[in-house]
Amino acid sequence: MTAPLDIEGPAAPPRFNGELVFAEPWESRAFGMAVSLSEAGVFTWPEFQAALIARIAAWEAAAPDEPYHYYRLWLAALEDTLAGRCAVTADEVTARTLALAQRPPGHDHRAGHGHDHDHGHGHGHDHDHDHEHHHAH
Repeated sequence: MTAPLDIEGPAAPPRFNGELVFAEPWESRAFGMAVSLSEAGVFTWPEFQAALIARIAAWEAAAPDEPYHYYRLWLAALEDTLAGRCAVTADEVTARTLALAQRPPGHDHRAGHGHDHDHGHGHGHDHDHDHEHHHAH
């Protein structure tokens, strides 16, 4: 992990006795994703940190009395950074982020289900759908 993480300040990850703390497995995956994308040169770490600080500041401005969930804002900042670099489309990032965060069923999937139902999952798998026969009697 070569990313220069803030030890203090608004963008500093949660720590316990100096060690990074992840409450759930997806948080460490989100963390690793940001670090590896930055190391791969997709974006610079300062870009990501700026996006994270902006997300935290926006949350605190909108809901000053509510504690924020650090890694949900981390994912949002990752989306902002990737979409800003046009590395992937915002829809792709959102779809991957939702899968990564494993939000409760129905959190976001129902609303846009009609118009854009494939989200890139169908590449090379079109044949699978032929075998699902749903007969409404």
